[in-house]
Amino acid sequence: MIFLQVNLKSPLGDLGVKYLSCATMKSLDFDFLKITWVDGIDILLVAILIYYIYSLIRNTLAVNLLLGMFIILIFYYAVKGLHMNLLSAIINKFMSVGIMALVIIFQPEIRRFLLHIGKNTFLQKNKAWWGYLFGSKDLERDNLIRIKPIIDACKSMKKSRTGALIVFVKFYDDELFSNSCELIDSKISKRLLESIFQKYSPLHDGAVVIAENKIKSASCILPLTDNDKLPTHFGLRHRAGIGVSETTDAVAVIISEETGEIAYAKQGRVRMNVSFGELEKLLNKDF
Repeated sequence: MIFLQVNLKSPLGDLGVKYLSCATMKSLDFDFLKITWVDGIDILLVAILIYYIYSLIRNTLAVNLLLGMFIILIFYYAVKGLHMNLLSAIINKFMSVGIMALVIIFQPEIRRFLLHIGKNTFLQKNKAWWGYLFGSKDLERDNLIRIKPIIDACKSMKKSRTGALIVFVKFYDDELFSNSCELIDSKISKRLLESIFQKYSPLHDGAVVIAENKIKSASCILPLTDNDKLPTHFGLRHRAGIGVSETTDAVAVIISEETGEIAYAKQGRVRMNVSFGELEKLLNKDF
């Protein structure tokens, strides 16, 4: 074997360095750094998807579930690396049904995600413009007329500190509500809402469900939220209102019996101390 020693300070050495540099540059392939406009769209769509998922699971039990699954995944790779065959086989069997388990565990979040996408499509977001173009110029004014009795009833119940839970749904689910409610199917009325939630009314203990511009049912028993991060002073009304907004596309207006404060629950999150102006804007947007 022949070794060639090159003096780097000599002209031959400089030539050798240049040759080695050129050879090194030719051996390196930088094609993976080329980003096309398709890659940019791909990154943008993934970022939007992550944002939507984060907005849906934020401040919910799904965060703890994801953290638990992440810990199990790390534990699996750890025991696999240590060649613990028996434990690795058990965890591997558990992870083999991962997709099915994810669908079952995150069923409420997946349902809300699909509803969120459908509700924010172009046609849904711009239906007011479509209505205007096709002659329904009074759409927003008619909606405010429908909301006014509800706002007036909330003002009266806030003043008298009458506890209330009013749930607004776009599509009335007979399976969810009819089995635990008294069917009313009546026009929205300030007096009717006040009489339902009046302290000595047999229907006051529960929720009123409004759908299709009608008071569909009253005295509804709703599922409570499992969120353990809520303030301790939240009673059953607040927990029921948040719970129904977690599992469906419903929004809930909650009036506290102790303070008269109005809360607004949507997608598992609650906005406290809502003014009547804010309540009108929120209902006009969601109802």
